[in-house]
Amino acid sequence: MMQSPQSYIQANARKFEQDVCELLSIPSVSTDPTYRPEIDRAARWVASRLESAGLRAELIATGGHPLVYAESPQVQGAPCALVYGHYDVQPADPLELWISPPFEPAVRDGNLYARGASDDKGQFLTHVFSAEAWLATEGRLPLNLKYLIEGEEEIGSPSLRAFLQDQSRRLACDCVVISDGAQFGPGQPAITYGLRGIAYFDLLLRGPSRDLHSGTFGGAVTNPANVLARMLAALVDEKGRIQVPGFYDDVQPLSPEERQALASLPFDEQQYFQQIGVDGAVGEEGYTVLERRWARPTCDVNGLWGGYQGAGAKTVLPAEAGAKFSFRLVPHQDPARIATALRDMLQAMCPPGIRMELLTQHNSPAVLVSLESPYVQAAARAIEAVFGRKVVYTREGGSIPIVVDFYQRLRADTLLIGWGLDDDNAHSPNEKLSLADFHRAIRTSARLWQELGTLKPQQH
Repeated sequence: MMQSPQSYIQANARKFEQDVCELLSIPSVSTDPTYRPEIDRAARWVASRLESAGLRAELIATGGHPLVYAESPQVQGAPCALVYGHYDVQPADPLELWISPPFEPAVRDGNLYARGASDDKGQFLTHVFSAEAWLATEGRLPLNLKYLIEGEEEIGSPSLRAFLQDQSRRLACDCVVISDGAQFGPGQPAITYGLRGIAYFDLLLRGPSRDLHSGTFGGAVTNPANVLARMLAALVDEKGRIQVPGFYDDVQPLSPEERQALASLPFDEQQYFQQIGVDGAVGEEGYTVLERRWARPTCDVNGLWGGYQGAGAKTVLPAEAGAKFSFRLVPHQDPARIATALRDMLQAMCPPGIRMELLTQHNSPAVLVSLESPYVQAAARAIEAVFGRKVVYTREGGSIPIVVDFYQRLRADTLLIGWGLDDDNAHSPNEKLSLADFHRAIRTSARLWQELGTLKPQQH
């Protein structure tokens, strides 16, 4: 009896585990130049594995780390999905906190432990293995697939942005599929339909030419640290409302239906606070924790410096003080407009004796995909068929700038379908991925290609 894609996946479960462990054993750390040979080795491995799955793959040189691009055999009249992932990983430090070496994959309690297991090698490979299952059993896929796997996600994807700009016609697709995140909870699959944007700044205040004695000069010389404290405190009021002029002018409010949908999610605020070690929290008045995390704009100080930081006391009036802070943005907010308003506000607060410098580190607008999208609905059908329960729809408080680039360049909806869990320790010691979820994800991916293949193509 001829195998089906699902039976092929079941029969090759052990082989798929071995394959992912091979890639996990390559220390493809993108931020450290000493790992460049390992980055190249990982890129070659991914290209070779795509080829062995039955796809046509190539390595593409960039000014940085290589891109891996692949296409499935063409299916006339069928829609096209672009699978995005990344083979680079975060540094493994601190090494002493790992139970097993970070680049020697180990299985414990049903989990696969290694750097990159969840972020993102284990997740993107599920979409490679599922394509192989279709090609090995049916001889063709029910749709056209393109793969774009990069090696610079952990350092901001600089080469990918240039490639998208130059090769947007080559990458044309109906939807983008990204698995680089988490389910809502164990066994509770989710589709993320919204990402907040970001506007990140460095603020530097310079006063006297050198640190001064605070007894001799205090009160006579403007203190940069005092001014910094006033500026930062002025950004948000006691009700959690951001005070940058015009900040809320373009904010898309939450509809009553969406607020009800978020309220219906099985989320325990007190348990959430307990997990992160606090007894409560404050935020924008009138909104729940989930609403503030996912769908409302925020302002957070990310770092502070200035003056004496050592043990004991030193009566110093610092010559400089600085801060790093960021705004998370929601749909329709313009990072550039906010930066201009912020600069004007802070400059008006800057007193004599202080020179202010405000630097924009990076920014990205928010993304919101309609729940009425046929691609979102097809993904929900696929997930529910394999997981055996209804999918929940979530937003994400963080920002994935490359998703904005995909939308702007390709005009394609993005399906953010995470196979991981919140406790997978991405970017931390003892990163893991549930093997049960890994295998379930491959089966779901295979079903996703079937569901997407029934849709009418929009563009190619």
